[in-house]
Parts: sequence; structure tokens; C-alpha cells
Amino acid sequence: MNPGNGWEFTDDRGRLTTATDRPTRVVAYVQAGATLWDHGVRPLGIFGSHHDGETPDPAKAGELPLAELRSFGAGSAFDLEAVHAAEADLVVAVGYGTGQVYGIDPEAAKRLEEQIPVVVIEVGKDRSLGSIRDRFSELARSLRAPLEPAVAELERAEARLRARAAGPARPRVLALSAAGPDTAYLARPGTWPDLRALTELGVDLISPEEGGGANWRTVEWSEAAALAPDIVLADVRANAAPRELLQDNAHWRAIEARARIVPWNPEAPSSHRAHARSLDTVTDALAAVGTDTAHGV
Repeated sequence: MNPGNGWEFTDDRGRLTTATDRPTRVVAYVQAGATLWDHGVRPLGIFGSHHDGETPDPAKAGELPLAELRSFGAGSAFDLEAVHAAEADLVVAVGYGTGQVYGIDPEAAKRLEEQIPVVVIEVGKDRSLGSIRDRFSELARSLRAPLEPAVAELERAEARLRARAAGPARPRVLALSAAGPDTAYLARPGTWPDLRALTELGVDLISPEEGGGANWRTVEWSEAAALAPDIVLADVRANAAPRELLQDNAHWRAIEARARIVPWNPEAPSSHRAHARSLDTVTDALAAVGTDTAHGV
């Protein structure tokens, strides 16, 4: 940080961004905007990714007041001219290890960086959940965020989950995203920072067989059902198929009959408070499964 009136921040690409004055008109990728909001930074507007439709995905938005914020589009529909016309003085984006701005076309991202300072925080598989959280906290502090990170709240949630996961019951947990009525994407826990964090706290996450993509294994619902999960962390983003579209599949119904279905957001806000809420959700599910087992359900 510059001790004078100027502002500077080195992002996760190693790029130093400087400005004469501290940015106050921030446009952010929706996940980043939701994270900054948890620190008390109100973005001017947000943008989404190629997975999003014409409106922002509320699953990614955390506590953001979407009705009060401007959306600058997503993917190929990202409106660079509108961002420039709004006099944004900083864009906060996320990246997945490629050095690129996630969510918009590379050519648009190049033109964006020629006009407005851009900071990228890496959130991909090579980063721990804690390091992602800390980097957002550093950025928020540089922007003079009024709220302190909810460190104590997160520590309480971690301790609670660790204690529950260490109990005699060891529920099997499967993270997935519904592709449609016939297929599912099974998440590989080692490639998702939030799932790795659950494993480190003692949660028994199921790893799908090798083959397929680096982050997901695409399967028919019969393969997912054969894994016999006790808890399913189900992707709640808008690009995941909703549960009502799966009801004609007998294997999905078998999963529903056996397992507790718990909402999972792979692009949740990366704040202490949001992570504490996510951990509490998993802890509650573990506790409920333990109660069911004790009662012979």
C-alpha cells in the first residue's frame, strides 16, 4: 500500500495496479462483488460469466442487493462501453490459473484493461480456500472497507464442523452438479478449494473414478446413485439443472430417498462470513444424518 494519497494493489497475476486516488466506483464479477459486499464495499455494478443468462445468478450474489445494482452483462454480452460510460475506476475479476479475466471474452478483457484498471484474484484449484479469502480481505482493506473480516465467526464454524466430523458416524458426502435428467457432473474434491477445506476438517467426501474432466466426472445418474452418498452437496447455480427436471429419473429419486440434499455453491462469496455459513450448513447436515442413523432411519 502506498502511504500517500495514491492507491496500489498487486493482483494474483503479479500485476501492480496504481491509481492517483483510492477507487470508489468498482465493477466486479458477481462472486467478487458479493465478497466485497461482505466487507462493506458496495460495488457500482457487477458482471457474470458465460454460464449466466441475461440476469445475474442470485446463487452467486450472496447478500448483494441485486435490484439496486447495475448489471453489465456476462460472457460475450459483457457491455464494455457501458462500464466505461459509468466511469468505473476499478474492475475486480476472478481467475482460474490461466492469467485471464474469467467471465468475459479475451478480446473484450484486453480492451477492458486498456481503459480501466483491472485486478484479478485467483480462485482456482491451485489456491487454498484460506488464501483466496485472505487475498480478498487484503483488497478490501486497500479499498478501506468499513467491516472487519468475521474471523471469530469462521473459527467457531470450523471448530463445530471439525468436532461433528470426528464423531462415530462418518456420512459419505458427494458434491455434484446436475447436468440434466440423464447425467450429472461429479465434483473431484481435490480440485475445488471449498471441498478441499471440508476434507481437511474431516468430512468424508467421495472422489469419483478417474476419467473425464479435471474438475468433474460426467456420469449417468445410475453411477452417482451407486456411490451411495448419505449427503449430496448439490450445485445451486443457475446453470445446474433444477431438481424438478430430475424427478422422472429413478436413480435420482433413489438418491433423494437415501441422502440429504444440501445446497452447494461452487462460486460462493469468498469472505469469512460466507464461508462460516457454508460450513454450518454442512455441519447441520452431518448432525441430521447422525440423528437419523441413531434412530435407525
